[in-house]
Amino acid sequence: MAKRIGVLLSGRGSNFEALADSVAAGRIPGAEIAVVISNREGAPGIDKAKERKIAARVIPSKGLEREAYDRQVVAVLNEHKVDLVCLAGYMRLLSPFFVASFPNRILNIHPSLLPSFPGLESQRQALEYGVKFAGCTVHFVDENLDAGPIVLQATVPVRDDDTEESLSTRILAEEHRIYTEAVRIVLEGKYKIVGRQVIRTN
Repeated sequence: MAKRIGVLLSGRGSNFEALADSVAAGRIPGAEIAVVISNREGAPGIDKAKERKIAARVIPSKGLEREAYDRQVVAVLNEHKVDLVCLAGYMRLLSPFFVASFPNRILNIHPSLLPSFPGLESQRQALEYGVKFAGCTVHFVDENLDAGPIVLQATVPVRDDDTEESLSTRILAEEHRIYTEAVRIVLEGKYKIVGRQVIRTN
């Protein structure tokens, strides 16, 4: 029985496409993307899902309180019998209700080496701070912003001539690589969480 992934996105969906490519190529064995959901009308990621013949839904979030909105999203995820939820550029903070509905079954990819530079425009924050290394983090999602236990991280050297765009491009390549690896680890159950540590097991 294939493990079913639900992807939430708000924009272009490049991490969704990377996951979909990895599923198709067998890099995430025994998995399928069951549904893609966006909170924004016109999100390019939804069109990309439809092109791949993956179930896609837009559930507009404008004007709705967080939990009321999340109840609609959780209902669709449950309707598609989702085992793991992957946030892929999803620009909403999840409610306690959502997190409790999928305990340790929600992953996010963030373009910084957390706990540094949470929230928006992480690459700009890193450049302004003058760090020598930036990167990305896959973590479990809890009710706090970019704060759950870390599954994987990848580092990217910051060059003296980097712009926000050039740094973002190099980080994005690493995002695509480690998100696939993290999803595989979690779906295969080859880990345990001890305190804040995610420890790989064989």
